[in-house]
Amino acid sequence: MSKLRVAFIGVGSISGIYLENLTKLFTEVEIAGVCDLIPERALNAQAKYNLPRVYKDMMEAFQDPSVDIILNLTRPYQHFEVTRLALEHGKHVYTEKPLGITIQEGDALVKLAKERGLLIGGAPDTFMGAGLQSVRKYVDAGLIGEPVGAAAFMICRGHETWHPDPDFYYQPGGGPMMDMGPYYITALVSILGPVSRLVSAGKRTFKKRLITSQPHSGTVIDVNTDTYVAGTMQFESGAIGTIFTTFDVYYPSQARLEIYGSEGTLILPDPNYFDGPIQIYRPESKKYDELPLLFDYPENSRGLGLADMAKALVTGREARANMQQIHHVLEILTGFEESVKQGGWLDLKTSYHRPMPMKKAEIKGILD
Repeated sequence: MSKLRVAFIGVGSISGIYLENLTKLFTEVEIAGVCDLIPERALNAQAKYNLPRVYKDMMEAFQDPSVDIILNLTRPYQHFEVTRLALEHGKHVYTEKPLGITIQEGDALVKLAKERGLLIGGAPDTFMGAGLQSVRKYVDAGLIGEPVGAAAFMICRGHETWHPDPDFYYQPGGGPMMDMGPYYITALVSILGPVSRLVSAGKRTFKKRLITSQPHSGTVIDVNTDTYVAGTMQFESGAIGTIFTTFDVYYPSQARLEIYGSEGTLILPDPNYFDGPIQIYRPESKKYDELPLLFDYPENSRGLGLADMAKALVTGREARANMQQIHHVLEILTGFEESVKQGGWLDLKTSYHRPMPMKKAEIKGILD
């Protein structure tokens, strides 16, 4: 069986783990080549990973007949155009989160992909890792009874003190909800199912930010997106979830994610990662106990969703990090923004069903 071939569009900081895993772990796919607006990045990646080709631009990658899948690792505001052009050239696409920066962009991409008979998959794929897959199994098995609700918190003071290029985090398509919300929302819907409606409130606490990290130290940037967003979700199951994300707050720990059931509570792993720990509180023990991980991929396995999508293309089954999931997540994320503007509840229109759970691998890196 010939391997499906992937072309990288964008070789920024997130590309390193994709390159590492697609060359050493998920060997059922093959990297055809890479390209970046900064040619040195692509050349360095080619040299380090012995890649066959550096494309002069993304159009050359789209026109390469040997390429099956485009891996879109550009910035969020570029996701729509890159994915659209790739689809128009007959390529399947796996994109970093989010699918687009508006639901209208997401709608257009889904429509185009369906018209062309192509797949779109997308990050995050952390829900496929050992931690969150184990949580799903515990919840499905009734370990905490019937899910009643959930709460998610992503709290930090922003990126301008450490990130080398933090400006885009404060522009449309950025902000704490669009940047980090995909991890939390994807985790919750993959465990609890679809969201039917939502409401939120948000604000921009600081209108300007001073960058103190290199190489832009001393630069003042305008904040053009909400940096403090609190939302409530009504799941179709009846459970109620809350999510709070901010770049405005000093806090000792960034992530917390909890699911509340009729017979106990689960403390979930940080959904930005693939591993645990998982803690359970039940009335019998009156304390938190740690639960074991039951699945593969506890380490940083970014690229798992792409490898799974490639296997789905070969076998005809549904991909797990699939188009209907990233479309539903995008509607939730952008729905919070819209609810802030409208000041009320919004009903969601996208459909969603949970993808099939992961299966234990006989050989690590080889998907079912």
